Amino acid sequence: MGKNDQRFVRPVKVAALATYVPPRVMTNADLEKLVDTNDEWIRQRTGVAERHVADPGVGTSALVVPAAQQAVAQAGLTPDDIDLIVVGTTTPDTVFPSTACLIQHQIGASNAWGFDLGAACSGFTYALTTAAELVSTGSHRHALAIGADVMTSILDYEDRATCVLFGDGAGAVVVSPANDDEPAIIDFAHEIDGSGGPALCLPAGGSLRPASHETVDQRLHFIRQDGQAVFKFAVRKTTEICKRILEKNEIGVDQLDLFVSHQANKRIIMSAAERLGLDEKKVVVNIERYGNTTGATIPLALNDSIADGRLNKGDLVLLASVGAGFTVGSVLLRWAF
Repeated sequence: MGKNDQRFVRPVKVAALATYVPPRVMTNADLEKLVDTNDEWIRQRTGVAERHVADPGVGTSALVVPAAQQAVAQAGLTPDDIDLIVVGTTTPDTVFPSTACLIQHQIGASNAWGFDLGAACSGFTYALTTAAELVSTGSHRHALAIGADVMTSILDYEDRATCVLFGDGAGAVVVSPANDDEPAIIDFAHEIDGSGGPALCLPAGGSLRPASHETVDQRLHFIRQDGQAVFKFAVRKTTEICKRILEKNEIGVDQLDLFVSHQANKRIIMSAAERLGLDEKKVVVNIERYGNTTGATIPLALNDSIADGRLNKGDLVLLASVGAGFTVGSVLLRWAF
């Protein structure tokens, strides 16, 4: 960190990580049967080859519960040890009760309070930061920070520009106090730019445009995206937020062991990495297997990195995200297990 800056009251760490994706896989070949597209077009523009898809009637909480249970067990805890549940999601099961409430009940976290956090594709970085701040104060012992979405529930399979991009998944981490000599979360940097809201949005379903025959007929309950505007903003802001947090903490790009960006588009990730001067070997790209799972992409990428032997205890890791809103986030940490 910077010599004169201490971000957290007490050190905190990611003590455990687990993920879950629904078993059903939709390949690009499957999409060719639904919309005017093809495998080559999708791969070249997005990097996606397949994505996991939840069955109808399966909500976000159903994906989170197995991941949360596994993460808690992996941390050597029981659900009663969890004090806080923060869920970064764009697709809650219902407007209310919150998905956090459903998860708390289903995993038996009888001592926890919690809430849903809306930051779109930055949901996980924002949830992780929120959990880390509260645990660092000493007011909470252990927290679950979650990123999860069933994006296929809000996809228009008549819009080939968006329906090829997304998939479903969930990831959960346990945030716990760290000893002074343990690898810990170092810092975060976040920002929002509401002027970009119209470029990526779900036009109806909220209080401004409640569901009606008109909104359904106009297909306003599906994702709308200005792809070019989102691409340009994402590359620029991913680069800027990463430079900001590294410079603040007096860390050079060459000191990073792993760069884990939100998996929205392979070209966005690699363009930002190139601007940062990152060695490609340090950049995680797994979008080909999952598509854009919104809140779940970073946990899935971290989990795959562990499985591949690319992420190990003590590694210096930079997380980055850009999402609808626009939301921008980054978290700098040393991996704790």
